[in-house]
Amino acid sequence: MPWGKAEIRTVVCLGLLSTMLVACRGKEGTIEEQLRPNFLFILVDDQGWNGTSVEMIEGDSLSRSDFFETPNLEDLADSGMVFSQAYAAAPVCAPSRYSIQFGKTPARLSVVRVGMNTDHVRHEALLSIPKALVAVDSSYVAGHFGKWGMGSHPSTLGYAHSDGPNQNKAGGFVNDRSQWTVEPMEDPKQIGALTRSALEFMAEASASNRPFYLQLSHYAVHASIQATPGQIEAFESKAAGVRHVDTGFAAMTADLDAGLGALMRGLDSLGLRDNTYIFYMSDNGSVPNIPGAMPYTRSLNYPLSRGKWDAMEGGIRVPLVVAGPGIAKGVYCDQPVSGCDILPTISQLAGRFIGSDSTLDGGSFHGLLFEDEEATVTRLTDGLVFHVPYRNGIALKRPHSAIRQGDFKLLKFQDTGETYLYDLSVDAGETTDRTAQFSQTSEALERHLDAYLHSVKAPKWAEGITWKEHPLESFNSHH
Repeated sequence: MPWGKAEIRTVVCLGLLSTMLVACRGKEGTIEEQLRPNFLFILVDDQGWNGTSVEMIEGDSLSRSDFFETPNLEDLADSGMVFSQAYAAAPVCAPSRYSIQFGKTPARLSVVRVGMNTDHVRHEALLSIPKALVAVDSSYVAGHFGKWGMGSHPSTLGYAHSDGPNQNKAGGFVNDRSQWTVEPMEDPKQIGALTRSALEFMAEASASNRPFYLQLSHYAVHASIQATPGQIEAFESKAAGVRHVDTGFAAMTADLDAGLGALMRGLDSLGLRDNTYIFYMSDNGSVPNIPGAMPYTRSLNYPLSRGKWDAMEGGIRVPLVVAGPGIAKGVYCDQPVSGCDILPTISQLAGRFIGSDSTLDGGSFHGLLFEDEEATVTRLTDGLVFHVPYRNGIALKRPHSAIRQGDFKLLKFQDTGETYLYDLSVDAGETTDRTAQFSQTSEALERHLDAYLHSVKAPKWAEGITWKEHPLESFNSHH
């Protein structure tokens, strides 16, 4: 959508304000003093791995949408690095968001699904991204705008500025069938309002000569589907794709991308682009179909299997683009990284390596960003662990866990103990069980998965525990 005149005026005015205030700092606050990098983390809701027009694997047309248009994300990808095998820590929002903030798996945190009571989490005591940055430099200031999706309050984690502990309803979510029918709106999913809040925060931080961490957590593209009339009309007149056909969802995706473009232009106007690391990521994979709970034969995430709610690739593999000072432009990285890795990576980019912290599950992928040929991501446990210990009627309907190590991924169903082994290097769709061919690998991965879940006292499934029923106490009683 063409960005409105009000947004353009906001960007221009903020740029002028920042320039004027910088000029007035004098000897006590020159621009050269701001050596610490800024961080802008853009977290999208429910955007699939192939839910944009950016190829997640170079040259692979199936790794991008055949209908949606995200030209501003394409520009960001051209200016930075695309991670072909990036993972959310969970296939649903709350556990994934916890892992980003704290660098720990949902299994360790005992936060494994939406709607759980999280009073057991010591939000105020755990190391978060804002607290890690303040430990590097006390002048860092943190802000969060948009969907919080967690317990506690952003301020408890160190966010000095926020619009509160918002959940899905703040983004216009209505939990009935109407959520899948597009609603025309002038500011869908508050994309414009959130962008203005982000720009104002960055301008104030720059004017105060303070480095910042800003997390802009969009409500889009989570249902309910909303979009501007212009985008709806544009996609109604465009030929649908083979895999992606929903015009409302395409229009909402385009509106979100327009917001990204406005944000990038504002960042440039403020003169902050050259000293800001920009992360663009989704909290989990896309819903597997629209409407979300309807049966389907091929997921919207195809060639990945299934989608949101399941620890299959469609539910946990997500887009991740990182750009910033020193990062090579237009580069692809195929090493697996996770939402748990964000905290230690940002901390190291700011100047403090915390990857050896034994309380963290994530590792820093700092070296990958700068194309260090010897770089690896060292984590507390070898591999990425996913834990979904409940039955979910709109998903696999079976409690399961998974571990990815190298090219192999083991899926284990907890109700029967069945395991399946997939070689993702040749089978990203998880169609062929390789257990018979690689039995020793399967056994080793199962032992590793079980040992990890036991070591962190992960919530265990028991008969009767579902997506909607039983709080954490029921899980914990089965430890």
